[in-house]
Amino acid sequence: MENILVIGASGQIGTDLVPALAEIYGEDHVYSCDIKKPDHMRHQMFIQLDVTHKNALFDVIRQYKITQVYHLAALLSATGEKDPLHAWDLNMRSLLNVLELGKEKLIKKIYWPSSIAVFGRDTPKRLTPQFTVMNPTTVYGISKVAGERWCAYYHENYGIDVRSLRYPGLIGYKSMPGGGTTDYAVEIYHKALETGKYECFLDKNTYLPMMYMPDAIRATIQLMEADRSKFRVKSSYNVAGISFSPEELASFIKRHIPEFTISYKPDFRQGIADTWPQSLDDSYAHEDWGWKNQYTLSTMT
Repeated sequence: MENILVIGASGQIGTDLVPALAEIYGEDHVYSCDIKKPDHMRHQMFIQLDVTHKNALFDVIRQYKITQVYHLAALLSATGEKDPLHAWDLNMRSLLNVLELGKEKLIKKIYWPSSIAVFGRDTPKRLTPQFTVMNPTTVYGISKVAGERWCAYYHENYGIDVRSLRYPGLIGYKSMPGGGTTDYAVEIYHKALETGKYECFLDKNTYLPMMYMPDAIRATIQLMEADRSKFRVKSSYNVAGISFSPEELASFIKRHIPEFTISYKPDFRQGIADTWPQSLDDSYAHEDWGWKNQYTLSTMT
């Protein structure tokens, strides 16, 4: 029987991933952990844990006989720029602690998310290839490139089954944004309902790849359940959902709330967004493990 630990479970992804895993494996076999328990966390199998403390993490793995780890804890792009050294330390040390679990044969499968933040100004903007130039401009992106290489290194040298997706911007309603450059696409829906207006921190014509959270959760679990022998990507798979601009998103909201208005006041996050792709080529994910997104901008809205 699988026993699963979701690290960073109180974040945007974990809030949706934990109940999805509990539905598959049973609530008694899915454990949540984070540095503190948030008010919205209803899952009973919660463990308070700082994943940068290696010994504490190893004790949890042994105590609860964990077989799979979903390691989601990280400081995101915008938040990370406010304290780069802390972001690097958290993002790298926590990942290496989890990879060491695999090296010590304490767990048999690891999931770790990468991001479109790995790309940079020199990367092709449209249908960004699976294998291409990666020159990230944020500490978050730098940590994700390094993380991809560490995951590939531990797989090649120690035989660890570690799997990863390069998420686009993720849009979900169950938790508020956590400090990312694509956060506007979550905030805008809340503000549309609360106040009927929104001031966007990106320019109206900034196209970025996005994904509705149910698609992201389905992609994550589908990847973890796929036959690894068919994988051609040893680091992290591109996965695409939908691409749009703030102006285009606002037009879809206005179909439901005609009086909604949007204004634009780009800040430092515009410079980050300008280095990221507008769309992704995820043909490797299609061919290797059958990935295909379900939601459009219309159905998501």
